[in-house]
Amino acid sequence: MATGDLLSIHPSELKFPFELRKQSSCSMQLTNKSDNYVAFKVKTTNPKKYCVRPNSGIVLPGSTCNVTVTMQAQKEAPPDMQCKDKFLLQSVAAPDGVTTKDITPELAFIALQFDKADGKVVEEVKLRVVYIPANPPSPVPEESEEGSPSRSSNVENGSQDAALLNAVSRSLEEPKEKSAEAWSMISKLTEEKNTALQQNQKLRQELELIRKRNGSSNAGGFPLLVVLLVGLIGILIGYVFKRT
Repeated sequence: MATGDLLSIHPSELKFPFELRKQSSCSMQLTNKSDNYVAFKVKTTNPKKYCVRPNSGIVLPGSTCNVTVTMQAQKEAPPDMQCKDKFLLQSVAAPDGVTTKDITPELAFIALQFDKADGKVVEEVKLRVVYIPANPPSPVPEESEEGSPSRSSNVENGSQDAALLNAVSRSLEEPKEKSAEAWSMISKLTEEKNTALQQNQKLRQELELIRKRNGSSNAGGFPLLVVLLVGLIGILIGYVFKRT
């Protein structure tokens, strides 16, 4: 903040967001610290480049006046974004009862009030122009030695992702294990069934061979048939008890 005996000026430099081929504006506040009416006038080293509204006026005791400065669209950026333009704010105590209507370019009031030759105490404050990027990059939080919040967040997210991956892996592996166990059981049962069928077929062949040897005699064939059937039933019963 620039300050004098009459006016406080905020900010102390004019900052314009700079973007090619676009107008840019900034404002400053003039606060009257005195008990008198204060007349002011704003001048610049490059009047064709800037528009000041209002460029002159009266600030009542204890009140504030807002001044808007507009920079015309620029076709090229200055080297290193450094601007050499300057503004000059002149202020002087005005007679009581003076209003903004009295301060016009056609009248000599401002010239009279700001005429140092008349013994008027004229305060002058110089303001420099600063260009700032129109779209500054977002700040990146610095990491502390103990770890930044972003790092903690990344670690937490990584743990959650690992837990989720493990859960998915288990859910995929469980059906595979059950499927492998089921196929193993089916294969084993199929193998046992084939063995039982082979034994049954072998018994049938032996029975047929015995029948051929003994001929068609019922007396000798009946007890042997019973023995063979009992043996076949015993094998099947043993297979059933083995499964249970």
